[in-house]
Order: sequence, then C-alpha cells, then structure tokens
Amino acid sequence: ETFTSERFTNLEEVDAEQEEARRSLLETDGLRHRALRRMLQGEFTPQAVAKYESFLTGLTATTLDNAFAKGEFDFVEDVSADFPIRVLARILDVPDEDTGQLIEWGNRMIGNTDPEHADVLMEDPESEKYRLVPFRSPAALEVFEYGQNLAKQRRGKGKKDLISVLADGVPSDGIPMSERDFNTNFLLLVVAGNETTRHTISHTMNNLINNPDQLTLLQENPELIPWAVEEFLRYASPVYHFRRTATKDVEIQGVKIKEGQKILPWFASGNRDSEIFANPNKMDVTRNPNEHMTFGRGGPHMCLGNALARIELRIMFEDLISRIDSMELTGTIDYLRSNFVHGIKRMPVKVHLR
Repeated sequence: ETFTSERFTNLEEVDAEQEEARRSLLETDGLRHRALRRMLQGEFTPQAVAKYESFLTGLTATTLDNAFAKGEFDFVEDVSADFPIRVLARILDVPDEDTGQLIEWGNRMIGNTDPEHADVLMEDPESEKYRLVPFRSPAALEVFEYGQNLAKQRRGKGKKDLISVLADGVPSDGIPMSERDFNTNFLLLVVAGNETTRHTISHTMNNLINNPDQLTLLQENPELIPWAVEEFLRYASPVYHFRRTATKDVEIQGVKIKEGQKILPWFASGNRDSEIFANPNKMDVTRNPNEHMTFGRGGPHMCLGNALARIELRIMFEDLISRIDSMELTGTIDYLRSNFVHGIKRMPVKVHLR
C-alpha cells in the first residue's frame, strides 16, 4: 500500500502511455495482480513442479553427458543456457527445436544495453520507435507474434499448458485478457522462466570454482545441497533490482520519501547486508538461516517461479557435483553489460571428472 509497481519497475523513465502498453503481472498491483497471479500460479506451486522431477533428472543427465564429453567447453552455452530453456519449453509445451530461438530472443531483450546482443541499444535514439514494447527491443515484437501464433492453435482446445491458460482463461476479477495482456505476460514467462535460473547456474559454478572448500564440502556431504541452493541464490543475485514508486509520504530508517518518489531495492546489496548475514561476502553453503532477497521476501510480488528455480538448481548441482573432481576456468568470463541482470555470457571451463 505504501509503494506501487504500477508506475514501472525498471530504471528506465517511462510515460503513462508506455506504462500502460508494457504492463504485465510485474507492473500490476491489488485485485488485478492477484487475479493474474492466481491464473498462472497453478503450474508453479511446489506440488506442481514436483511432477517434473523425473524429467529434470533426465534432462540434467543428458545436458551434463553432452557437455562433459567435450572436456573443455563453454559452461553457459552447453549447460546453463541450454538447461532452463528446455524446462521452459516443456512447461509451455513448445517444440524443443524452438529453444534456440527463445534463447536468442531473451539475449536480445535482456541485453538491450549490451552492444553484442541488442538490435538497438536502449540509449540509442533509434530505440524510440520501440518505446511501447518491453525492453524497447524489436525482439519483443517477434515474441508477441510467436505467442499469438501458439495461442491461435490452442485457443478453445481445453488444454492446460500455460499458453492455453493465457489464451482461454478469464482472471478471477472478471476482466478478460486483452491481446496486450496475453503478449506482455507471455513475454514475461519467456524471459523470467529462463534468464534468472540460467545466470544463477553460471554464477554458482564460478563461485564453487573460486571456493573449492565449499565444493569439497558438498561432495563429501551431498545431503547439504538442497539447503545450499539458498546460498547459491543469495550469492548469485541474478537480478539486481526492481523499482517501486511511493504512494504516500513515508519515512524509512530516518529517510523521508515523498509521494511519487521512486525507490530502488537493490537485491544484490540486500543479499550482502552485514546486519542480516554474518560474513556476507563469504560463500557458506551451510548458512542458516538464509533470508536472502533473490525472490523477494514473501510479498505479493514474490517470484512466481521460485519453487521451479529451486528444484532446477537442486537437481542440476546434485548431479554435477557427484560427477566432478573439480572444474577450472580456461579463459576470461564475459559478463553481460547490464544494470538490471547479473548475467554471464561466456564462461570457458575444463572439467576434471571423478
């Protein structure tokens, strides 16, 4: 009630027309937010994601088999980018052959400030022609078209996949899904269902390389891995921030915030807060409690896919850690140029198997 998401959630300054055109679940509050979230959340409950355990176990084994057979490889390309996008394809019920395209779209949108990925850099005046689509990226228009084609194929067929839910469902507030609602929320699923888990996997592997004592601890005590996932998430902080706007005057820890002023909770900073975490800059897979901010802190906007991300990370690292003696970097890590996503583009490694 004190802060709203409806006035946009990123650093980019947007006007009212842009706010409305780009609005998704992220940029709604109150009754509408609850209605949209309720429509989608069934596929993301702990009970729902548990049904993917066997699929995830098999996919992890295949992913690691293919990567480790090379000996030296790009961890991002062969493991962390490939794995979560195939999970997303399963949930959306889209062909595996489309996963490469989904990765490319995600790169172009999330990388809208990275010259390697962006069609048009966000700060380029040319991006003004895309001001009404997410990330000011032409890739968003391609995602919209892809989603609409899938919706046409599934509408009225009574299927239960997420695309069918978006195409056929009526939120509990009784307001039907508009074409814009479908487009922006489908795009949200494509981006959020892939990018954050992908970068957490990459950062976690790099963090274990840089903290071999923690890798050894997990190798000797694999029962710790489910809990260690929370430290993986804290230490990686794959999303830096989400913006909020004050709906009234408020004072927080002596700082006065006026109605209409924007605030920026930095998850990456909160996850290293020395008042919350002992030795916050140390990776400690036994850390307990671990009240990290990576998914939010339990409010209405807590990450919808948190249970899915947790099971993906657990299964990936249970298998990976059981196979390797160690892993080493063979080159420089290439980071995404972004103040929004803590991303890794390339991470060349060599694996030493047990």
